[in-house]
Amino acid sequence: MKKFQAQPGFVVQAFRFALDPNAAQEQALRSHCGAARAAYNWAVGWVEASWWQRRAEESYGVPEDRLTQWRPWSLPALRKAFNEGKHTCPRFATWWEENSKEAYSTGLANAAAAFDNYAKSKQGKRKGRAVGMPRFKSKRKARLSCRFTTGTIRVDADGRHVTLPRLGRIRTHEPTVKLLDRVRAGTARILSATVRHERGRWFVSFQTEVKRDLVRVTRPDVAVGIDLGVKTLAVMADSTGEIRTVANPGHYDAARKRLRRASRAVSRRQGPDRGTGQQPSKRWEKANAARNKVHHRVANLREDALHKLTTAVAAEYGTVVVEDLNVAGMLRNRRLARRIADAGFGEIRRQLDYKSRQRHATRLMVADRWYPSSKTCSGCGVVKAKLPLYVRTYECDICHLVTDRDDNAALNLAALAAAAVAGTGVAGDQDTAPVVSKPRGADRKTRATRPRRKAEAGRAGGATLPHQRRKETRDRPQAEPLTLW
Repeated sequence: MKKFQAQPGFVVQAFRFALDPNAAQEQALRSHCGAARAAYNWAVGWVEASWWQRRAEESYGVPEDRLTQWRPWSLPALRKAFNEGKHTCPRFATWWEENSKEAYSTGLANAAAAFDNYAKSKQGKRKGRAVGMPRFKSKRKARLSCRFTTGTIRVDADGRHVTLPRLGRIRTHEPTVKLLDRVRAGTARILSATVRHERGRWFVSFQTEVKRDLVRVTRPDVAVGIDLGVKTLAVMADSTGEIRTVANPGHYDAARKRLRRASRAVSRRQGPDRGTGQQPSKRWEKANAARNKVHHRVANLREDALHKLTTAVAAEYGTVVVEDLNVAGMLRNRRLARRIADAGFGEIRRQLDYKSRQRHATRLMVADRWYPSSKTCSGCGVVKAKLPLYVRTYECDICHLVTDRDDNAALNLAALAAAAVAGTGVAGDQDTAPVVSKPRGADRKTRATRPRRKAEAGRAGGATLPHQRRKETRDRPQAEPLTLW
């Protein structure tokens, strides 16, 4: 599906509201989300069937011009094939009319996007980690979600109900006036709606085109450098020399005692067992719901704290400088992974990105990943060769500056943007290219990892390892006829 492009002066914004559906409406919601999952699995199986059939035919020496044709995975092609066979397919024939067509379109669109990502990753056109072949979604683990793009999608005039195709009128847990007022004034237009089951309840998110005027920041001439950490969530040093420290709330650490108690209660109940088919007891379901409630509360508190922090920063400073942190690599540290995940470094960067562009036109600069912000002296600019993580106080050997490690890093980030700051704070600054600094003394070396001795011995002796034998068995082609369903 093509990404929607907003008109000049308009931005695409989502308004999310919690729902309070009754029993029949919740069953219909689950049915629509299950239909989206079933359509996704059908699309994956339909496309990959031609892949495996071609591999089997090649193993039997079938010429190239007589091989089975590749099946396309574009959204129009998937919709056409699905509509042609849904009346006779045993999987859909008896119940596909119970749900809106948008539910099946959601699954097909997700499958088309998954195949596109896989193809671009194989061709080297997609950044990030390599993407594998799309896999089937499990009924037990798949996240319940469904998107509506056509039909009756509106916020009702009473401000406490929403109307969705085939689902009808559903009451919201909170007032919808913040979107209703914009729709009535003509400054917002609803494009689509997505229902989702998250954190123990149902939500509806309206994607809207909203007319938004950029608000001038409070201090447009000031640049701030933000150094994220575990001990303190953020240390902010601006170009005037003022330093602010934001304490790490530690919501997960504060709730660990309650989580331990709730987890013990769950472990003492009769839970589900897929091996024997044992069903969970009512007491287990009640205890598991209590444990999930603690997790949901932690997630909500973290989300609220991060939104308040990023909103305040984007509304005050004309230029914000952050670091390009390797959060995925930092999470591999088993001693700090829990605290890094609880802090939400990646979420802070994401929120600052869209809030600086769409609300205040704040200039967001990203320092190079190898910029030695902690090793550089904020007083004289000398760079230390090494600075271990356990050293929390920076001591300069040249100018004898003694300061906190995080304060020193934040001051260096603020100074990095001092030369590039124009001091306007207007909309023209939002497209400024990110700062890419030269590494001064940063260690770019990657530690080499030796393979395991057992694997080395297996390769040296020409033996086949167990995981290699399993892969060969799984990839062995099977000559079976290609069917549509």
